[in-house]
Amino acid sequence: MDIEELLKWADDRVLASTGKHLESLQKAILEGIWQHQNYEEIAATNHRTYDHVKREAWKLWKVLSETLGEDVKKSNVISVLETQILSNNFYPTFEDRMQIVGTLNGNINICGENKIASAAADSPESQGRSPTIDLQEAPELIDYCEDDRSSELAQLGEWVSEGTRLISIYGLSGIGKSAIAVNLVTEISDKFDCVIWRSLSHSPTLPNLKVELKQFFSTSQATLLPRAIDYFRAYRCLVVLDDLEKIFKSGQLAGQYLPGYEDYGKFFKQIATSSSSCLILLGWEKPRDIATLEGEKRSARSLQLKGLAETAVEIFRERGLKDEESWSELISLYRGHPCWLKIVAATILELFNGSVARFLAEKDSNIFIGDLEPLLEAHLERLSDLELKASNWLAGLGQAVDVARSPSSADLSKSQLWQAIQSLGRRGLVEKVQLGDRAMFQLNPVFQQYIQSK
Repeated sequence: MDIEELLKWADDRVLASTGKHLESLQKAILEGIWQHQNYEEIAATNHRTYDHVKREAWKLWKVLSETLGEDVKKSNVISVLETQILSNNFYPTFEDRMQIVGTLNGNINICGENKIASAAADSPESQGRSPTIDLQEAPELIDYCEDDRSSELAQLGEWVSEGTRLISIYGLSGIGKSAIAVNLVTEISDKFDCVIWRSLSHSPTLPNLKVELKQFFSTSQATLLPRAIDYFRAYRCLVVLDDLEKIFKSGQLAGQYLPGYEDYGKFFKQIATSSSSCLILLGWEKPRDIATLEGEKRSARSLQLKGLAETAVEIFRERGLKDEESWSELISLYRGHPCWLKIVAATILELFNGSVARFLAEKDSNIFIGDLEPLLEAHLERLSDLELKASNWLAGLGQAVDVARSPSSADLSKSQLWQAIQSLGRRGLVEKVQLGDRAMFQLNPVFQQYIQSK
């Protein structure tokens, strides 16, 4: 390997990750370090000041660290780049598989001319192989309203087929995120070399998660690779990470990582921008960095899962509720949320002998909360002060509002209101109502009732 190959490889990676090439001085710094020069010598060679070179080097280590997912510095940059180049050439990516033609005198000779035109031709399905699957931590499915989720399932399947590498499925607890993900995995698993589902409920640090993933990958594939990310690049891996909210802060705007967990964001970006695999994230909140990645070559997508429609009546039918003509009203009242509907159905059976009509007639004008309280409280506890102020203001209005409106009574500036509504939307607690070409926003009515009752 020569310096030109190293510079080109590093520049290509940074361009793919940031959309920008390395600066000429940054390339000169790499070349100088390759030649065992210090910063003073690099500065003299390039007619720059020592301080200028040092500042530019700091920027270079930062962008390389973010791009490669490793702590890159002057002392290790060459070894890190050489290791990554070797891994990515010897173990080819999904987009650009190389044909390795042999080794001569200890040097790997790689032919880049023979690319496989179709990803499907190299999939486990076409090779007659079965993927290695570990779904031990996936929840057991008791029921699943397949007809009501068919459009979402089709959309997710289409994204995977298009090569989307990072998918976030988010929404309220109990809405059915895990259920749709299990069914998606069932449908697409044969397109991957290995499939694994892991819960983040115990808030594992990224290094610990990587060790666990690497252990699974190394037992499922014949070739051992040095790092977990190398398997994401060399093979078609499908990884589902559930309970994503456990690595996010409470009391802050949605999707902000806990202290010490920020490296998850870099890891997700690595997979979205330079892998041949698919990572599916399930959680109560949409990660903030997903919004940025969504605009980059469709490498990342997000789906907010909402309530069920008319097939939610199966919940009532299975439980033997009465007054079928009133079921639609009850479903609408609780926004088709399957978990909420099951809890309310239990209340109707206990207090009204299964009569939905009596429940609707006897309750006061407010939405009955009852046993939903601990579920709603779990969401309320995660809100920031800004979100709490905005929620109380929206609940007091009791109707959809235009974000152009200034909430003078809520001690919030307009920009703070926008921030809060955006964050509440990323939690699934605010609904968007389209009024012509204007977007209006309102609280989820069940959550609104809970706030008003506090």
